[in-house]
Amino acid sequence: MKKYLLAVLVDNKPGVLTHVSGLISRRAFNIESISAGYTEEPSITRINIVVSVASENELDQVVTQLGKLIDVIRIVNLTKYDSIERELVLIKVAATKETRAGIASVVNIFRANIVDVNPEDVVIELTGGKAKIDGLCQVMEEYGIIEIARTGAIALSRGPVPVKEM
Repeated sequence: MKKYLLAVLVDNKPGVLTHVSGLISRRAFNIESISAGYTEEPSITRINIVVSVASENELDQVVTQLGKLIDVIRIVNLTKYDSIERELVLIKVAATKETRAGIASVVNIFRANIVDVNPEDVVIELTGGKAKIDGLCQVMEEYGIIEIARTGAIALSRGPVPVKEM
């Protein structure tokens, strides 16, 4: 299975995200991650979807079916373009007075941030590529991960041309 990141521009209306995700799941394609948010135009929402498909033909099926939805404005496969991809993660790690210095050292190495400290845990924030986030999670396992929240991938193409003009 290969993963593809799709940028889907849709009308900013209730229920559109449900229609988009429902169409993909009904076709038995796996959604690895999905995130939606406002764009520079208030009437348009951008949905970033990472899908796993077995072939380019299956990806074409997904794109064709999404294109038939009335609220879909444009679909761009950012995997084909030079693009900047990032993900955000918050990791809650068990911490004691004795382990805090070690955790802080690892956080600095990964250029992450500690955003909350409690007597029994710390919360770490990291933005980066999937490999960097996976690496931090792997190292933090030795301290005891209590909870993880990941946004999923978002991406922008490099250069001056926005997705709406691709």
